[in-house]
Amino acid sequence: MASTSRIEANKVVCYAHPDAPLIEDYRAGDMICSECGLVVGDRVIDVGSEWRTFSNEKSGVDPSRVGGPENPLLSGGDLSTIIGPGRGDASFDSFGVSKYQNRRNISSTDRALINAFREINAMADRINLPKTIVDRSNNLFKQVHDGKNLKGRANDAIASACLYIACRQEGVPRTFKEICAVSKISKKEIGRCFKLILKALETHVDLITTADFMSRFCSNLGLPNSVQRAATHIARKAGELDIVSGRSPISVAAAAIYMASQASEDKRSQKEIGDTAGVADVTIRQSYKLMYPFAAKLFPEDFKFATPIEFLPQM
Repeated sequence: MASTSRIEANKVVCYAHPDAPLIEDYRAGDMICSECGLVVGDRVIDVGSEWRTFSNEKSGVDPSRVGGPENPLLSGGDLSTIIGPGRGDASFDSFGVSKYQNRRNISSTDRALINAFREINAMADRINLPKTIVDRSNNLFKQVHDGKNLKGRANDAIASACLYIACRQEGVPRTFKEICAVSKISKKEIGRCFKLILKALETHVDLITTADFMSRFCSNLGLPNSVQRAATHIARKAGELDIVSGRSPISVAAAAIYMASQASEDKRSQKEIGDTAGVADVTIRQSYKLMYPFAAKLFPEDFKFATPIEFLPQM
């Protein structure tokens, strides 16, 4: 049958209807021309799933005979075989002990890595981080664990620090408080591990700027693009004029958002901004107090004031 077919550029086609699509009969393993019904290929290997598995089935029986995806971060590529529970007399000896048992002595290294990867994935899910950041965090943890550079430090603290570094390196930085909120580790301990990891791996992260947080903070506050652009301009000009030297970029961004929102129709209080940015009200006030005397120089020229500069709040 297969001799009546023709191969064009490594593709099996019907000799009479080369442009006709072929129908694959999965049960018989044949490829059939949709125009004339000619079998142009036989004994075709089915590369699809062996069984149909539905996630809502509660029988507890997994009919597939293959394991999970290979994980190159684990020793041996995570290739293993798991023996299912016995269901007959032949599966047990005279004392009732299962004859076939799984190898339970997983290495401590793999166990620590699996637990850390699970913790990183859980933290990333809580703050909606993409898989690219999770993969980078896993690689960082693997390097630290293999190098044995942070002996005595909790794996959860190292995992949290790796997630923080990955966010910085991928250009979507998160604050220490945001990482702290989804982990079980204190901010001080994450900061210590962060410095030790950078030193141990001889890597670096870019300095954070106000622009890294501005769009996310404004979006969470429900502010329009005009206010966001004005706040970004205010924070950048404040840095250029060296008004807020020594201040954290997060507090400067919060103060710039407060100033821009107070000058617009969409006003936000210090408490609202502080809760979103993770800084105290007094921190916002201190940065705002430094910026207020130069407000006329900080706003963009095309900004439409709903509240004039002279009527902005004075601290």
